[in-house]
Amino acid sequence: MKRRIASWENGHSVPDEFYGPLLAEAFRTGAAELGLNHSGGEDLVLLEAGYPASPDAAIETVGRLWRADLNGYEPLFEAEPSEPAWNEASLRWLVAPEPSFPSPRRDDGPHVGLADVATIKTTADLFAQLDDRFGGEHARLAVIQYLSRDVTPLLNGRYTEAVGRALFSTVAEATLLAGWMSYDTCHHGLAQRYFLQALRLAQDANDRRLAGSVLSAMSHQATFLGRYTEGATLARAALMGISPVATPTLRAQFHAMEARALARTGDTRACELALAAATQALESRNSDDEPEWISYFDEVELAAEAAHCFRDVNSARQSVTHASNAMSGNHVRSDFFATMVLADAHFRAGDLEEACHVALDALDLGEQLKSARCVSYLAEFRQHLSRAEDNNVVRDFQDQAREHRLWVAASSPDER
Repeated sequence: MKRRIASWENGHSVPDEFYGPLLAEAFRTGAAELGLNHSGGEDLVLLEAGYPASPDAAIETVGRLWRADLNGYEPLFEAEPSEPAWNEASLRWLVAPEPSFPSPRRDDGPHVGLADVATIKTTADLFAQLDDRFGGEHARLAVIQYLSRDVTPLLNGRYTEAVGRALFSTVAEATLLAGWMSYDTCHHGLAQRYFLQALRLAQDANDRRLAGSVLSAMSHQATFLGRYTEGATLARAALMGISPVATPTLRAQFHAMEARALARTGDTRACELALAAATQALESRNSDDEPEWISYFDEVELAAEAAHCFRDVNSARQSVTHASNAMSGNHVRSDFFATMVLADAHFRAGDLEEACHVALDALDLGEQLKSARCVSYLAEFRQHLSRAEDNNVVRDFQDQAREHRLWVAASSPDER
């Protein structure tokens, strides 16, 4: 028996149909979360991208997602995002009645106070800084481990309504971060599932501003995946849903997400109108009235969004202008994206030498980043350069770029 357990722990085998259910019962979890290969009805809870029907369902589902993620449950990582899930979640949130907070789930659970909520917030903020500096792949599993091990017992604990709403809001924000980090690693189905749970938790906390920000994240992902209509719809739903409690910065960010999606559809006029609305909203902001987690969105971030938009509607010179104003020096990954958009815009404007020079700056900037999205920006730039491979400038650039990890990652297998 000891040899069999060692084989399970080392990943050389999985418990059979007799021992698997016993282990699941002992650990009070499901086979999927333990990384077992036996399929069952309970797996559908994880694999279906559904919006939780109740606060209890959200607590149960997000806890199982965290455990399955930690155990490397492969179907989760291979799952595709669901277009109907975006539409269902946004509609259900928009028409949801005023939430009635659930009673504590267990009488014997730990007592939870505001100090516990503050600890979660501080810890999540530290992980967010790591994500910003090193990319989503750097500490993603550490975030999930913290949520699964330390936060799950608190969600199942005893708390007053006031503490519970603060707890749900803070956990929603941390789960949103988990979604962003999973999105950055291009585990898109998993990211969508985290976004859905974050939206439900924010709804139950009655935190409409945060819920709108979750929809904005969904919009960003949908546009990245080529679902432009859904991206625009989600951004508009975010704007509509927070109207009673809207702040200028939130409105600006949501208008910018709408513009990003519209640019991809080729609707230049609608894109420009959305960008104008974002600019106007941002000009009236008062930082004292904004949620702390949206403070990053400023003129520099809006310039980066505008640079993406004008690149996508083939206004290369305007993209160059905005991208040149989009380097903050404070957000490594965002600066990498803006620098690559600038390089791409120079290429589209016909300035090949400057495009290659700027792309090298981006590679230097991204040397410590572990981000599949960053790799995707470079892969797109490589495709553009392939049309000018006989140019000496391009050959010199490629010789220098081969020394960079991200450039190698963006190459085809035959080039590595």
